[in-house]
Amino acid sequence: MRVTEHIKAAKGKTLFSFELLPPNKGQTIDSIYAAIDPLMEFNPPFIEVTYHREDFEYVERPDGLLEKRITRKRPGTLGITAAIQHKYKVDAIPHILCGGFTRQETEDLLIDLNFIGIDNLVALRGDAMGSETYFKPEKEGHAYASELVAQIAGLNGGHYLDSSLENTAAANFCIGVAGYPEKHMEAPSLDHDLKMLKAKVDAGAHYIVTQMFFDNQKFFEFADKCRAIGIEVPIIPGLKPISTKRQLNLLPHRFHVDLPADLVTAIEACKDNAAVYQVGIEWCIQQSKELMQAGVPILHYYTMSRPANIKAVAEAVF
Repeated sequence: MRVTEHIKAAKGKTLFSFELLPPNKGQTIDSIYAAIDPLMEFNPPFIEVTYHREDFEYVERPDGLLEKRITRKRPGTLGITAAIQHKYKVDAIPHILCGGFTRQETEDLLIDLNFIGIDNLVALRGDAMGSETYFKPEKEGHAYASELVAQIAGLNGGHYLDSSLENTAAANFCIGVAGYPEKHMEAPSLDHDLKMLKAKVDAGAHYIVTQMFFDNQKFFEFADKCRAIGIEVPIIPGLKPISTKRQLNLLPHRFHVDLPADLVTAIEACKDNAAVYQVGIEWCIQQSKELMQAGVPILHYYTMSRPANIKAVAEAVF
């Protein structure tokens, strides 16, 4: 079932959803089930699964020279989405990236997803590899998420890269994209970032999921600006409770978000991370309640595959 259909069927009720990380290579899928099981009582219509592209590492050879090797620490997104849908009977939504894929590899992945019954996906450019300063697309790949959205929308219209194919079947993916209430870290301004977001919607995106934020007013202003430039698709807020004092510096640096002064003061007053963890839960509960009162279609939580604090928030809100 498509995300937009879930929203329509809810008839104005705010739904609950969350995002998972694939386990590190060498771990089993049991860690995924352990992260999902505590949250199923809140009836998520869908669960997102992140995708983690390859990177490079340098390994010293016996002769002392360094050998460049490709590594992927968190494989398994495709298998996890299939397993979630089979075990829990809810929609699983994989992230699809520009980075690391040619257009042909993207098409092949989309065909696989269509074959196993995936109805939704989130199209992202993705970050640069750790070994790179700036994002670099594959030679035959996409440089922007809007291009990736256009390819997926094309497949929804039955258009394949091989134009000689006849009687091609159309896919029916519901396409989600990322939005940034405080702008993407690489964008020169919020207005420019909004233009890029509109390009993704114009290319065929059906809904938006936002980056985490801690000040609801920034989300409300972002949503208003989206509507003002003609973006009419559903906008789903993404939330994450702060859990450690270290995140006071880490989150603004990594995700380009501002932390409200009251939240910073409360966290700085905490004696240990156990106290920070509780402050993060309470702050996220208040955010969630205000957003729900404003009528957002879904509250989407970034769990990092650690469900305990999300469960505490959901128990207070849903």
